[in-house]
Amino acid sequence: MRCPYCEAELGIRALHAHLADEHADQIRSELFLDSVAYVVTCPECGESYRRQMRKSAKDSEFVHEFERDITLVAFDMLINHLLAEHSASSPSPESPVP
Repeated sequence: MRCPYCEAELGIRALHAHLADEHADQIRSELFLDSVAYVVTCPECGESYRRQMRKSAKDSEFVHEFERDITLVAFDMLINHLLAEHSASSPSPESPVP
């Protein structure tokens, strides 16, 4: 599968790690109601996915402490979106997509 931000061609699991390691700056956070939400935007169509992190309302250090995990979850959402909306067929988790 091709990285939506660069030319890397990887299997889905490797792409997931690549996104978190190389493109974490594409995940943003914003205030949402009484807590923080992470936001990921598809670079192909511009559709955004926002998810409220309720634990961030009670724990101000939550986002910082779990930043890597939050980034992985956000990119998981992006990969699912790319497969569902921008791919003709779903590859197996370890197979690179041409």
